[in-house]
Amino acid sequence: MSTTAFPARLHVLLARDAPVGVVIRRGPSKATALIGWNRENDTFALGQWLRGRIYERRSDLSPDGRHLIYFAMNGRWASATRGSWTAISRAPYLKALTLYAKGDGWNGGGLFRDAQRYWLNEGCYVHTLQSDEARLQRVDEAHRPHGECPTVYYERLARDGWIAAEPRPDGYGGRILPLDKPLSARWILRKYTHATPYAGPGRGCYFDTHELVDRRDGTALLRDHWEWADVADGRLVWASGGCLLAADVAPDGSIGEERLLHDFNPLQFEAVRAPY
Repeated sequence: MSTTAFPARLHVLLARDAPVGVVIRRGPSKATALIGWNRENDTFALGQWLRGRIYERRSDLSPDGRHLIYFAMNGRWASATRGSWTAISRAPYLKALTLYAKGDGWNGGGLFRDAQRYWLNEGCYVHTLQSDEARLQRVDEAHRPHGECPTVYYERLARDGWIAAEPRPDGYGGRILPLDKPLSARWILRKYTHATPYAGPGRGCYFDTHELVDRRDGTALLRDHWEWADVADGRLVWASGGCLLAADVAPDGSIGEERLLHDFNPLQFEAVRAPY
């Protein structure tokens, strides 16, 4: 593993109807890579790098795994994208099929309603459409709130089977929202989504921690170092220290030994052309 001060930060988007995913790898702070994940054989393929930031909590993968919607910023305010933009690309690449210039950090990104339709997180902070070749339909839902990362992220989590409890203050002027997802007859995976002005070293104002809760007696196994975790393909998968790991769940509900799927720390920026 890398000996840098902070390992690569990972967030994963899972396709709901196909055994694929996209790993969003950040690090150093001004470089982000997309990596495709074939969940059938746990192989990984580099998509593209961006010298900038992708806001993973305002991004989404289509149910069939073919398209990615993401909000990004590189600060080049005089460019055609005006320094920040929402794009729809062919996963796991960044090259935009549909491109909305933004020009600021408010709102942006969106969610897929199905494989052919998407919702744009816009509201009063509008985008400017630059190109549209994705052949997907934008759906306007005036009744839905628009906003920063939690607005999009919480809806994505609820859609994907996470059950939210009541939020609570974090003691720093922010809040923590607990969400549960059944893992087995014995275990629950609990995710704590933090939105705080004080995150500590190596974390942004939005971050997640986790724990495993035993249904039998409520005992909780703290997993603060898991920055992302989910239940996928009948197993527990999580990201920690720049690595993606997994553990099988046995028929009796017990959790098997952890195994490393991939270490993303050694990756370094390289220019890659999208194959389209």
